[in-house]
Amino acid sequence: MNIVFDLGGVVVNWQPDALVARVFEDTNTQDLVKKEVIGHDDWVELDRGSITLEQAVYRGSARTGLPHGDIERLFDAVPPSLTPIDATIELIHELSKTKNRLFVLSNMHLASIAYLEQRHTFWGVFDGIVISSRIRKVKPEIQIYEYLLNSYQLEPRDTVFIDDLRENLATASSIGIQTIWFTDAAQCRRALGDLGCLSIRSSR
Repeated sequence: MNIVFDLGGVVVNWQPDALVARVFEDTNTQDLVKKEVIGHDDWVELDRGSITLEQAVYRGSARTGLPHGDIERLFDAVPPSLTPIDATIELIHELSKTKNRLFVLSNMHLASIAYLEQRHTFWGVFDGIVISSRIRKVKPEIQIYEYLLNSYQLEPRDTVFIDDLRENLATASSIGIQTIWFTDAAQCRRALGDLGCLSIRSSR
């Protein structure tokens, strides 16, 4: 089986509310930033690689009325906040010892993926890595899934995609990819066991 992992919320922690609260003390400012920066279309375009980090900071500052430096601090805090989820890393290493092939398919800013690649060593277990900002395509748009399948010659029916967002899974499912909605590593392990990707003993 080809097992495809999302990163944020699956392999690494992604907790935007906590991130914003660490950078901004005022709750009204936190709400503003969550709406006009993290929840804005510019965040998606940064994931897509169609705007630069500098553009995102400038435009976020203009929309919120907050100082440029404050928005910059927020973006600077993103990569270090993406800490590995140990239980998922353990699961990935376990899967790497089976006949399954492992892949990554993730929306992520260029600065964030560069940070993660420099600081962690688990990348070597993957047979392929597709990052949105490097190919100018984002989930849940169908083109990024087609890019994964075509680039690595994967058959949808022999592929399972693991993500914590249902809208991302819906697109994968629409083109025949099997899916697992990730809630935690133990649940994911059980689901992979049900698909025959791990032994019954490992999936408990």
